[in-house]
Amino acid sequence: MSKSALKSTIKLKVRFHECDPLQIVWHGNYFKYFEEGREEFSKKHGISYLDAKKNGFATPIVKTSCEHKFPLKYGDEFEVETTFINSEAAKIIFHYKIFNSGKLICTGETIQVFTDNNSELVLNNPSFFLDWKKKMGLIK
Repeated sequence: MSKSALKSTIKLKVRFHECDPLQIVWHGNYFKYFEEGREEFSKKHGISYLDAKKNGFATPIVKTSCEHKFPLKYGDEFEVETTFINSEAAKIIFHYKIFNSGKLICTGETIQVFTDNNSELVLNNPSFFLDWKKKMGLIK
């Protein structure tokens, strides 16, 4: 599998409760859309929060960013494109693009790290994650 293939896309629709009184999506909900993108990515590429937990790790988010270009409004149908960014560091990095009818609405990024059962930061990639990277053709 090529490195460029490590993407997924999910189609979503803006729900009423995600909007402010002007029927524009409240800015914090974009991070929920990013989470939907990560969940879809995990289904498509076989790596999930449950895999980390099963192997004794958690993957908390330590950094988020979102750059808004245009608003989403109540009833809009849109796509979240999630791209895994390969890194040698013990991190999980995703980039996001949200599109509405082909128009770029926003971009974003999340960075997750690995912690052990004592919530201590893990500085080396866990073996299950390295095995997944091998399977995906990201490392040899």
